[in-house]
Amino acid sequence: MSTHRYELVFSDGAGEVSDVVVVERTSASGPGGHPVYADPTGIIRAEISDHDEVRVLASGGHQEPAQGVVARPLS
Repeated sequence: MSTHRYELVFSDGAGEVSDVVVVERTSASGPGGHPVYADPTGIIRAEISDHDEVRVLASGGHQEPAQGVVARPLS
């Protein structure tokens, strides 16, 4: 069974949680062939593998790739 929602936990680089965003599965697949998840605004988009590995995808021209993001399955 696939996960339809995740919490993406962003850290500040020093190991402290800086933000948590809930994302839901979309109909899109990412460059690695895994499902793409997005927040309600569509600004946060991430490809998440079946091993909960996260690749944050740029949704705009001036975004830098996020590092140290952890995906926690919700349902």
